[in-house]
Amino acid sequence: MTDQNHPLYLPEPFLARMKDMLGEEEYNAFLKSYELPRSFGLRLNTAKISREEFENLVPFPVTPIPWIENGYFYPGDVRPSRCPFYQAGLYYLQEPSAMAPASFLPVEPGEAVLDLCAAPGGKATALGSRLEGKGLLVANDISASRAKALLRNLELFGVTNAFVANETPARLLEQFPGYFHKILLDAPCSGEGMFRKEEALAKDWTPEKSRELSRIQTELILQAADMLRPGGLLLYSTCTFAPEEDEGTVSCLLENRPDMDLLALPHYSGFSSGVPEWGNGDLRLKRCARLFPHKLNGEGHFMALFRKAGTLDQIQQPSHVRPNPGTEKWLRAFFEEIGLRSLGGSAFDWNRVETRGDKVYYLPPVNTGFRGLAFLRNGLYLGDLKKNRFEPSEALALALHKDDAEAVLSLPVSDQRLGRYLHGETILVSPGEAAHEKGWHLLCVEGYPLGFGKLVGQTLKNKYPAGWRL
Repeated sequence: MTDQNHPLYLPEPFLARMKDMLGEEEYNAFLKSYELPRSFGLRLNTAKISREEFENLVPFPVTPIPWIENGYFYPGDVRPSRCPFYQAGLYYLQEPSAMAPASFLPVEPGEAVLDLCAAPGGKATALGSRLEGKGLLVANDISASRAKALLRNLELFGVTNAFVANETPARLLEQFPGYFHKILLDAPCSGEGMFRKEEALAKDWTPEKSRELSRIQTELILQAADMLRPGGLLLYSTCTFAPEEDEGTVSCLLENRPDMDLLALPHYSGFSSGVPEWGNGDLRLKRCARLFPHKLNGEGHFMALFRKAGTLDQIQQPSHVRPNPGTEKWLRAFFEEIGLRSLGGSAFDWNRVETRGDKVYYLPPVNTGFRGLAFLRNGLYLGDLKKNRFEPSEALALALHKDDAEAVLSLPVSDQRLGRYLHGETILVSPGEAAHEKGWHLLCVEGYPLGFGKLVGQTLKNKYPAGWRL
């Protein structure tokens, strides 16, 4: 493919800059990649299912992604979002290169973690999965509509310890100076790395966009660094090739925050190093990672991992709230009916139950101040208090792991009743299929919870919420 035979949707100024960045031979390989089909990927929710279990159960072909421990390629003609495993929150559909930032930020259970620009939730769900319900995940997006999609995906993944915020980074900095152990900043960018995937991005691109966005990115990365506690890690990423937005932004942080140092990222076949000459010439920029579509089966991405000077303090204060007696009475009755053993594999902590009106929540296990912040959710929405009973939420069903409850109706992934349930229909149950003869049950696919239903006779009355139905 020559300059005269490139995809017509690619802007000429973009191509000229890429040719200058890559050189003649590599530029031609870069152009050739636009003739190839894009790659499709999914990332496992390892808080719910192991790789071995997934590989034994998955009903469509998958191939491991070399640079993602829990990631898989799948064929383009497969629709994993129609599989009940997706509705059970066992995996997230994500472009393979875009999985790298969250995977390369080493999050440990019990830490306070911030995803600053989190919607729609691909990276936040990965971080939340690795926290295993311990510590705190603050997932923020400045767009209210995008924050709603973020909340939905965190609920689908069964994340119980998230604070989903809809705030400006400046307001978060006021609340959380020097607070977080780990921060992910997947910054808003010109999206050049996604041109093959989304042609509309290329058609809207202008040379001026990178200059405008680099100013925003510089402000964001400085704010993120100031929210990081000593010894903490910050991962900055974009899905663009633009040096101003990549090495340029990293250079600004190194110049303005001398307590921040660049760390080397893992290197896999097809990864490229950062280029000092594309920033301020600091040789540490080689420690950044660039992903190009002509070198691996994925789109374009850029990453830089920083450590703040100092020693990391792991101490977190536990959250202590007690439910009112009425809430506790009806919630305990419901838990007894379904035979609750644990929540997400951990013992249920009654000190974390909070009632607001008729809504019942399970707060994160970390006591911190959110006063004055705009948010969509603090912790897990357990359900509603009705007259003389508790009505569980879909979020609670998805927060339950395999074997967390005794009252289950588990069907194989091939059972057509699962599809009918996900469409909102009642389903017929054969004698002996359900754990009990009546009452609340968790409908599961291969043991993994999908949602609640109420068994009456041989019929499971559907409690799958209208807004979740296929």
